[in-house]
Amino acid sequence: MFSLPTGTLAFLFTDIAGSTQLWDTQHAAMKQAHARQADIIAAGVTAHNGHVVRDRGEGDSTFSVFAAPADAVAAACDIQRALLAEEWPTDAPLRVRASLHVGPAELREGDYNSTAVNRCARLRSLAAGGQTLVSQAVTLMTEGMLPQGVTLRSLGTHRLKDLERPEEIFQLCHAELPDDFPPLRSLNSLPTNLPQQLNRFIGREAEIRQLTALLHPHDQKSASSPTHLLTLIGTGGAGKTRLSLQIGAELLEEYADGVWLVELAALSEPALLPQTVAATMEIRGDRNRPVMETLLEHLKSRNLLLLLDNCEHLLDACARFAETLLRACPQVKILATSREALNIAGERVHRVASLSLPDVRQPFTADCVTQYEAPLLFMERATQVKESFVLTDEMAPTLALLCHRLDGIPLAIELAAVRMRSLSIPDIYNRLDQRFRLLTGGGRTALPRQQTLRALIDWSYDLLSGSERLLLARLSVFSGGWTLTRAEVVCADDRIEEWEVLDLLSGLVDKSLVLAEESQGAIRYRMLETISQYGAEKLRESGEETMLRERHRDCYLALAEEARANLNGPEQANLLETLEAEHNNLRQAMVFCLQEPGGPPTGLRIAGALSQFWSIRGHSAEARRRFDALLAHPEAQERTQARALALNGAGILAYNQGDYAAARTLIEESLSIRKELQDTVGVSRSLSNLGLIAREQGEYARAHALYEESMVGLRATGDKLGIAICLFNQGRNAHDRSDYALARSIHQEGLAIWKELGDKSGTALALNGLGIVVFDEGDYAFARSLYEETLEIQRELKDGLGISNCLNNLGTIASAEGDYALARSQFEESLAIKRELGDRQGSAIACNNLGDVACGEHDYLLARSLYEQSLAIRREIGDRKGIAGSLNSLANLARLEADPALSRSLYLESLAIQQEIGDKPGLIGFLEGIASLQLDFGSAAQATRLWAAAERLREEFRTPPIWRLQKEIAQDLARAQEILGEEAFWAARIEGAALSMEQALDLAQKLLESG
Repeated sequence: MFSLPTGTLAFLFTDIAGSTQLWDTQHAAMKQAHARQADIIAAGVTAHNGHVVRDRGEGDSTFSVFAAPADAVAAACDIQRALLAEEWPTDAPLRVRASLHVGPAELREGDYNSTAVNRCARLRSLAAGGQTLVSQAVTLMTEGMLPQGVTLRSLGTHRLKDLERPEEIFQLCHAELPDDFPPLRSLNSLPTNLPQQLNRFIGREAEIRQLTALLHPHDQKSASSPTHLLTLIGTGGAGKTRLSLQIGAELLEEYADGVWLVELAALSEPALLPQTVAATMEIRGDRNRPVMETLLEHLKSRNLLLLLDNCEHLLDACARFAETLLRACPQVKILATSREALNIAGERVHRVASLSLPDVRQPFTADCVTQYEAPLLFMERATQVKESFVLTDEMAPTLALLCHRLDGIPLAIELAAVRMRSLSIPDIYNRLDQRFRLLTGGGRTALPRQQTLRALIDWSYDLLSGSERLLLARLSVFSGGWTLTRAEVVCADDRIEEWEVLDLLSGLVDKSLVLAEESQGAIRYRMLETISQYGAEKLRESGEETMLRERHRDCYLALAEEARANLNGPEQANLLETLEAEHNNLRQAMVFCLQEPGGPPTGLRIAGALSQFWSIRGHSAEARRRFDALLAHPEAQERTQARALALNGAGILAYNQGDYAAARTLIEESLSIRKELQDTVGVSRSLSNLGLIAREQGEYARAHALYEESMVGLRATGDKLGIAICLFNQGRNAHDRSDYALARSIHQEGLAIWKELGDKSGTALALNGLGIVVFDEGDYAFARSLYEETLEIQRELKDGLGISNCLNNLGTIASAEGDYALARSQFEESLAIKRELGDRQGSAIACNNLGDVACGEHDYLLARSLYEQSLAIRREIGDRKGIAGSLNSLANLARLEADPALSRSLYLESLAIQQEIGDKPGLIGFLEGIASLQLDFGSAAQATRLWAAAERLREEFRTPPIWRLQKEIAQDLARAQEILGEEAFWAARIEGAALSMEQALDLAQKLLESG
């Protein structure tokens, strides 16, 4: 397959004139003729070094490209001559109209897109059947190079339907081709007052096709409810006027009596509307007769499209005018633009959305960013004011953020682009908090309200009622949207009754100042950031800002604490989604707490209540920053329950990220406060959490002591729930040091308490812990029965996290038994649930497990992809222990693929992280991995030394490997012994067993670095 060219190209567009009638009346003959003309065109293009990009794909049109404009002219001439000489099966010969233009074109997904391509298509629309039109650019570039017998004759300067600059158009002439064609039906010859535009229209191709179809006269003959009034609504600056002009230009040829633009922005007297329309269309009547009567008489038999631009300040008058006109004039259609609908019978409303935006969470280059309308518009307008502007890959992410901060509003983007005369993209972005001072400087010929962003929004604000203005200002306290219920809680008082909020909010939606978006059957409201910033200014001016922010804070404190109390119940999924949807509001509430005197303690309550949500959803890095700021604030130093809870939550988040030193410091302070407050249950839980940290770092004796101390307080208070939780942690500690008998005994004791309490969630927790012990003992059948019993309980409780964890454990059994199909199914189901809940850490674990399955099946390509997905998630959420684990998985994979250099590099990166976090069990496992690498690609003696060091360290820390790994290590040791011989083997074992942890790690690192 050939590669399509890029750069500056010549374009040839063709289509069959009058094809619709031929298809309707001679379908079979037309099918044959259509295929033949496509073959003729393809042959002509190929013969002259061109490439057919599209044929038979868009009705009767074809699109071809050439590297040389002279080749394109020669191809067009030969094609028309061949088409003329052909004997066609249709009653009348086929006549093809064609156009030629030249310009830059970027290849995207197998197709081209640029201004030049679009302009060539518009040029074709002016041609008659058998006629080839040529742009001035092609004429200039082929001077002195035209094929023999070909001339280009000027047809004058014409305006095309894109409303851009006039174009001098030429006709391709040859002695064998017809020369007598009707005058071109460009904008010059059509009845219209549509203004010429100084820059090109960007994007909205699908939108334009949809809306022109609604207003197309011929498309509605058989329609049950034809559109006579289409109203484009949207926020100020959304591009309603420019879109309406483009639609009008597209439909010019369809309305015999023209497309007429009536600009209403400057009209302040509603009674003068009919007179303004009549004056625009140069309709004059009798002075003694009402203008409306004259207008109706003149238009009743006319076929035209009327554009009523900016109706919002004359809404009632425009509604009456449109209704009267459409009743009396059946062939007249109206395209209106307004902030809100006219609300008359038969009106079809289309909301003009912001321009498309890239996902700022994804990496992209300068080429990628141009796939989206908002950045493309900025680039187009920026190059007009600064010819040297070139978007680099480094600058592309900042441009994407800039366009997001401007909400994709075309006017805001254009005003920002004007600033490129004196500012860079980062300069503009950093000044957006002062956007109403920054975004000025529109064209002098634009309406005053379109020259600055503030004036544009002032125009909308001034049309609101007093209550609507008040609510708009109050709603600015929300960030990222809100629900009706929360708007009522925060915004209602003696000035706005609770029952009024819905009607006022609906009014703001109708006026395009608030967006209402439906998701899963629920409505959520939001304001564009530009409108929100404007509302915030009005709120400050009102003197209500502090009061509204306090209400907002209290509303979201209540949400956070309610969610914390129910996050492990059947509403878990809904609560996680609610907290995610309201995350920006919760952030805003905490920021306010830091800024307001007396606020930090409340901020600590919010943060403490959110710690589990943050952990599940992978927001640990952000959460720790927020905890740090709140805990360090001078007003949050009082040793209260709120501070103790926040310290504990921050400590658990640090623990989840593998930052054990910070976790220990935070939880120890929490423990100290709880002891002072004589909070026995809190003390026990802090002790238990300190035990978790000790266990994770291989300090099993310390962990056991902490759990025992925790248990003393719990038994003293008779807190069976706390005892059961502590027993679970003790069981995990015994399991981690491979004391399976003790672990089993402890879990069974805890299970008995959970059952006595009737706590199904706790029962499931204990059964799961017992299952892990039994699995590591190698009793897969018993482990499976325990996991299945746990799964049944979790399904009954509708605990998504619990269900996914059980499925993960069942998948681990299937994988250990070599049933990879079952393992994959269970891991994939687990992953689907975790993704649905937004559990990013859990998703990383599931991806890694699926990678292990792929490894077991020797599908190393898939395994790498899954391990890399796991690693990417863990890097994003800052899970350092998880990162080390994923790196180890990738290192082991590289070893299996016989790539020792990559394996060593990955092991080194993992080692640095494990040493930093002090993960002693992980470091011992690392030594065993390097030993395997040395056996496969290095030295059996060094491998034996490392295994011996790891074996002694496991004895020291009382953490032997699970039996499956013991079996693998034993097999590898036997292989090393065979290679070395008895004497050398045992000498290496003695040397390795004498190494300290530091010496063994130093040896492993040197072996990796030396290769």
